[in-house]
Amino acid sequence: MKKALIVIWLFQAVFCFGQSNFTRGEELLMQNKPAEAVGFLERAVSEDPAHVQAGLYLGIVYEQLDRVEQAITIYRRILPSAGSLSANVANNLGNVYFQRGNTEEAERYYSEAIGFNGRYSGAYLGRANTRIKSGNLMNAIVDYEQYLSLEPSSAQRANIERLIALLRQEAATAELRRQMAEEEERRLAEERVRLLESVSASLQSAADASQGLSTGAESVEGYEGEFVLE
Repeated sequence: MKKALIVIWLFQAVFCFGQSNFTRGEELLMQNKPAEAVGFLERAVSEDPAHVQAGLYLGIVYEQLDRVEQAITIYRRILPSAGSLSANVANNLGNVYFQRGNTEEAERYYSEAIGFNGRYSGAYLGRANTRIKSGNLMNAIVDYEQYLSLEPSSAQRANIERLIALLRQEAATAELRRQMAEEEERRLAEERVRLLESVSASLQSAADASQGLSTGAESVEGYEGEFVLE
């Protein structure tokens, strides 16, 4: 029994030793062990900076370890040469910026991901969520609908459809409020003009009346006779 265990241990040791840093890091990542994977993936990237998949995995591990700035740095570094993985890298950048509350950068990278791959459903979902946060409701609806067309069996389909209905209602309410606000603003502007014209007319009438009194006083003839005291 002991010999069998020793043989197994030796086999595992030789197998692990023969693995590349990337392969071992990938395995640990797939086993959801980011703290163990990070060292292997960092060495893999150091050995071959052009290894896009190693960089992508390292960025994911950094995210899982809450090392956000390092994730952004590695993603941005590999994006220009990511090739077939460009949409994945751009989408991950969108996710990182979304989590940080930077909706402008998040939307930018989700849009880049869609530009690299127009059928990348996750980027449409991420951009839709980002657009809700930035108040761009109608375009969020477009993205949610596009996501559902690409992922018709999504587990979130019922929730997204309800969300779309609520967004349409909210957008309609907002449009009605905008129209009412414009109408009220127009009414107030017209009232302001009317009152201004009325006040101006009153001032002009007062000025005319004042001018009339002044002219009348000046036309009174002087008395040239003598005063007689009795």
